[in-house]
Amino acid sequence: MLATLMALALTSTAFEPGGAIPAAYTCQGRDISVPLAWSGLPAGTRSLALIVDDPDAPDPAAPTMTWVHWVLYNIPPAAAGLPEAVKPHALPAGTLEGRNDWGRTGYGGPCPPAGRHRYFFKLYALDVVLPDLGQPDKRRLERAMKGHVLAQQELIGTYAKR
Repeated sequence: MLATLMALALTSTAFEPGGAIPAAYTCQGRDISVPLAWSGLPAGTRSLALIVDDPDAPDPAAPTMTWVHWVLYNIPPAAAGLPEAVKPHALPAGTLEGRNDWGRTGYGGPCPPAGRHRYFFKLYALDVVLPDLGQPDKRRLERAMKGHVLAQQELIGTYAKR
């Protein structure tokens, strides 16, 4: 009998893959983090990292940058996800936060200045627990993860201001 390997999966009960992110999770709502769930971690996973960003900034018709909304790392592999509106003190034990492009830690929801933007929730399964990097930005975290990514998955949602 062959063993079935499960692929890394990332889902949210707030929106379907490729679907619209409800306003509650944006700057026009409560600006709370979306609930996330994952499964299928590869063998040898020692920690997880999550980066949420928007490659369509500032205008999807002529994007010039990727805006980072959330940076988390050293999420323990025993965690099966993150609840809606998770606060720093309620993150899984050992999870560390990085800085978003608002220059602070924590979740910053979609707040596009023009058009419908795509938001990429990217989950990485790592073969190490990273050292405390302080409050790294996305680039610094990606450098620290280099060579340690066992698997990655992304969930994409969209949002346009009303």
